[in-house]
Amino acid sequence: MNEKIKVLFAEDEPALAQIVKESLETRNFTVMPAQDGNEALLKYREYAPHILVLDVMMPKKDGFSLAKEIRQWNKDIPILFLTAKSQPADVVKGFDICCNDYLKKPFSMEELIVRIENLLDRKKLPNRTEIIKIGEYLFNFPKQALVYQDGEEDLLTHL
Repeated sequence: MNEKIKVLFAEDEPALAQIVKESLETRNFTVMPAQDGNEALLKYREYAPHILVLDVMMPKKDGFSLAKEIRQWNKDIPILFLTAKSQPADVVKGFDICCNDYLKKPFSMEELIVRIENLLDRKKLPNRTEIIKIGEYLFNFPKQALVYQDGEEDLLTHL
């Protein structure tokens, strides 16, 4: 794979975010950090990442809410929750919402990398063109919808 994997990493703890970003970038990932759920949503729309790594407890919009919102546009993007919320009910909620994996803090960087690679292996990169950035808009190919910056969506076909 020549194309770098784009990871959207939403984490409100700056020190942890920097460590994870630097670690992933040494492994040939491109990391777009976000400090809260609203910033993460904007970066998702702007950069069309290949995978999301989301903290659950973030300001402005929590990771569960963010994942639900993104799943409305993209049902296939891998989502990994990386969080201190480690109660069984939290883990179950994460999977019920839509995540593909759930990693509890504290965690090993090697485990995070292996889990990201595993999720990406399930859906190979060449098939990742379901969301295409066109100027200030996103085109959602499977839904045949155009998504505007404000989140408004227009279906382009009536199936």
